[in-house]
Amino acid sequence: MNTADARRVLETALICSPQPLPVRELRVLFDDELGADTIKSLLQELQDEWAQRGVELVCVASGWRFQSRPGMREYLDRLHPEKPPKYTRATLETLAIIAYRQPVTRGDMEDIRGVTINTQILKQLEDRGWVEVIGHREAPGRPALYATTRQFLDDLGLASLDQLPMLESPGRQIEALAGLAGEGDADQPMLQMEVGEAPDAGADADPESLPQVEAVGGVAAPDLPSRPDTPQPPSGDAEAPPSSPEVA
Repeated sequence: MNTADARRVLETALICSPQPLPVRELRVLFDDELGADTIKSLLQELQDEWAQRGVELVCVASGWRFQSRPGMREYLDRLHPEKPPKYTRATLETLAIIAYRQPVTRGDMEDIRGVTINTQILKQLEDRGWVEVIGHREAPGRPALYATTRQFLDDLGLASLDQLPMLESPGRQIEALAGLAGEGDADQPMLQMEVGEAPDAGADADPESLPQVEAVGGVAAPDLPSRPDTPQPPSGDAEAPPSSPEVA
């Protein structure tokens, strides 16, 4: 098989796949006749071929995938004009703490935020597949240790945690995490999530009394598997977050 045919096979498999494909699975396409380095070289060539199109080939934590470019969001959103849902800042704060300080316990998060964390927030983040319990701390009560997942990295379009902006200020970390999905100011960062997937609010949450951040729905490019550029965390919080969380 020549190089052009191999690129065509890779391109077809990636476009038709609903999930990112790692190099080890892409090698199966060629009965392992092509090595990992050769596959990566062909993928880079494909990236160059699609460089001027509205769809790009990217490498995320779980593998390689095609997705719409951020610049196409404005136009693709017109296919789904429903009003974007809003999410509490407390959810973003909790997610940012886990992402930047992992592994952390619930007690660690509460020390950093300065308030008690609603159990529903952690449950929603777990249900979304963004955080998981990876062990327990050797301390009284053996509290669970939380960390982010590969799904979290995939949804934000990242290959590893090293690609998160390295910032010391908790406020800037929250903004940076939100900014991975779009442009927004410090008070109202914009996040993007899968169209039609509006997270449920916490049972005791009052949307009118909590600070809100707006999410922008996104869709994949036409004729490609639907996936978000960078979806957002589910919402819900029972307490009003502090105006300026302090890191211990």
